[in-house]
This record gives sequence, structure tokens and C-alpha cells, in this order.
Amino acid sequence: MHFYEPRLGHRLPHDPFNALVAPRPIGWVSSVAADGTLNLAPYSFFNAFCYTPPLIGFASTSRKHSARNAEACGEFVWNLVTRPLLQAMNQTSTSQDVDEFASAGLTPAPSRVVSVPRVAEARVAMECRLSQVLELTGADGSPTGAVMVFGEVVGVHIDEELLGDGVYDTAAADPVLRGGGPSAYFTLGERLDLRRPD
Repeated sequence: MHFYEPRLGHRLPHDPFNALVAPRPIGWVSSVAADGTLNLAPYSFFNAFCYTPPLIGFASTSRKHSARNAEACGEFVWNLVTRPLLQAMNQTSTSQDVDEFASAGLTPAPSRVVSVPRVAEARVAMECRLSQVLELTGADGSPTGAVMVFGEVVGVHIDEELLGDGVYDTAAADPVLRGGGPSAYFTLGERLDLRRPD
């Protein structure tokens, strides 16, 4: 077994941390800056955290555009990255002050509850109101500079073709998932059905 203490270094060509926690859903977050500039960015540290109310969140290594915009306007939208949108999603990973919708050739579509647009080409989107922003710290309480942005889902858009007998078909959506390393992405493989014991 290769063992390392992160504080002492991993002694490998590439840090394996985010490859070990994988694959992860991609937080493709749309937001709006105070001056009205649209922003769209992918976050590989993203997930769902609560049923009632439904809460999702993404972590940013610093207060980048998405985190700042969500704090300023109190809203953001999560958009599902599917295989046909992979290249466009990659185009939106820039840190420049540009309208990523325009630069990636994507269409901003009006949301129903929040003022932030969703990606029209995305087959699923969740409109969110900001719940809280947490400054992440180490075990010793020292600041990391990273923040975790949580939002309450207040509106959900689902392509009706993905609903079979009223059940969302995850595999049919063909979601793209983030792996480790600088360029690893995955799609869903074999489905395994397993019911929890009573």
C-alpha cells in the first residue's frame, strides 16, 4: 500500500486526492455579476447535500466569479453536463472576465424562479437561492482560502424525454462525471440495482 500524509507530500507525479474521490458530478454553475455579465463555470467539487429543503453546493478554491456572484445576487443555477455539452463545458472553464455563454456558443434561457439564466442546451437545470457560504478551514482552524457555496433548489427543469413513467432516467441523460488528473472525465457504465435492507 502506498501511504502518505498530505502535509508531507504524496511522492507521486500527480496529486491523487481528487482521483480517489471519483467520479464526481460536475457543478456547472451559471451566475450573474453585479454589472450584468453572465458567468458560467464548471466545479469538480459539487454535490447534493439535503432532501428537505433540497440543497446543493459547490466548493471554490477561492472566491472566484461564481462564488462572488452568488453572494452578491443571492442566486445561481446548476446545469447538467452531458456528453454533447462536454466541449462547451470545457470552454467555460476560463477564469477571464468574459461572458462564457457567448464564448462557448451556449444559449442563456430564462429561469422561472430566479433571475439567473440557465443553459438552454442542458437537459436538466436547478435554480437555486443562496443558502450559505462557508469559509473552509483545516483541522487546526487555519483558513484555506476556499469557500463552499450552498443553494436551496427552488426550481427544477427536466427534459421530459428523460422521464420514463415519471421516473428520471439518469443513464439516458448521459451525464459527464469528473475524474482525477488534469483531463479525466467519465460517463456512466454498467447499472447495478441494489435495494437497501428493511
